[in-house]
Amino acid sequence: MMTDVMEQSGGPIRPKAEQPAANGSEPAVSTPPTVGNVGPAELPTGTDEPAASARILEIRERINEIDNALIALWQERAALSQEVGATRMASGGTRLVLSREREVLERFRVALGADGTQLALLLLRAGRGPL
Repeated sequence: MMTDVMEQSGGPIRPKAEQPAANGSEPAVSTPPTVGNVGPAELPTGTDEPAASARILEIRERINEIDNALIALWQERAALSQEVGATRMASGGTRLVLSREREVLERFRVALGADGTQLALLLLRAGRGPL
């Protein structure tokens, strides 16, 4: 399950494979942006200082690794949650257990504040679908 992310313009940001073509026949393939004399292979870091730029690229590499782990964990959690719901309903139980959802929301709120609550809501929806 994927939730569209909204651009500042208000339109959804879609993965490259989902980008519609200008003429509607084939998906458009976007190319990495270029800035000045910087080509697609060189990512802008916001600084011209070589040491700072190198460090920023190292940090971004680690961020990308973390993002990939988060995506994998998100998908695993959603699949497990869906299995819990299917098992519960197959045995005559309810579609969801509100006390469990409140417990998850509270744990994320305590650990991460208001953003944690929003994250927990998204996680719960990914596992059970919208209410």
